[in-house]
Amino acid sequence: MSSEMRVVGVRVELPANQPILLLRESEGDRYLPIWIGTMEASAIALEQQGVRPSRPLTHDLLKDVIGALGRQLQQVRITDLQEGTFFAELVFDGDVRVSARPSDSVALALRAGVPIHAEESVLAEAGLVIPDEQEDEVEKFREFLDSVSPEDFRGADT
Repeated sequence: MSSEMRVVGVRVELPANQPILLLRESEGDRYLPIWIGTMEASAIALEQQGVRPSRPLTHDLLKDVIGALGRQLQQVRITDLQEGTFFAELVFDGDVRVSARPSDSVALALRAGVPIHAEESVLAEAGLVIPDEQEDEVEKFREFLDSVSPEDFRGADT
């Protein structure tokens, strides 16, 4: 069993200067925070902001290669959390699956316009319910980041 997720955004946690990707259940209240690399954070943020680079970045290139090879990305899945590391997979037509980091998977999913899912076991272990004291989701995210540090999470996308 899995839940469809949507990307809330990417923010940089200070003072560690560590980017964090925040996903939220489309039909639920749980958030899934994943610490990610700077390059992947930039790729996700650029796509969310609709910025089109003059030359294709790595995730744009991967999307183009997939299409050129006649395949179709159908979804990405965050499948596991082991010893603090998140795992994901790209799911293509014909149920072809390729292991990938969640950060790369999300960056590609945004470009391809495909759904992002997280397995229930991952959400049960790492999902958080952020109190609804603020209506603004971005403000809640900022407050959440102010109250945590990377050490609070066993999960990392490395």
